[in-house]
Amino acid sequence: QVQLVESGGGLVQAGGSLRLSCAASGRTFSTYTMAWFRQAPGKEREFVAVSSYLSGSTSAADFVKGRFTISRDNARNTVYLQMNSLKPEDTAVYYCAARRGGGVGSQSTEQFDYWGQGTQVTVSS
Repeated sequence: QVQLVESGGGLVQAGGSLRLSCAASGRTFSTYTMAWFRQAPGKEREFVAVSSYLSGSTSAADFVKGRFTISRDNARNTVYLQMNSLKPEDTAVYYCAARRGGGVGSQSTEQFDYWGQGTQVTVSS
């Protein structure tokens, strides 16, 4: 069982930055592929970025490439999402997710077994 706790959300103006953190419980964090998803009001949850347990390879959705960066610190059992050049359309609840194994191809909600409670990100224009 893995427990995930997100933090770092908040209100920011367009063009600003935020860094989200997701702390995981357990001693096998390095064997988990970690990802960020987001869900805006009235919309489905969508993939944002993923960090594979294999050498930390990463992938991101086209709409965040060049603006968001996912990274992980296995020693701290934590995955991060650095968000720069934020836009009002980035407003959503951001969720951290984990799965055993997997890889950068893990980009759908069905592929993840563990979820955090979410953290709200609001970008004002």
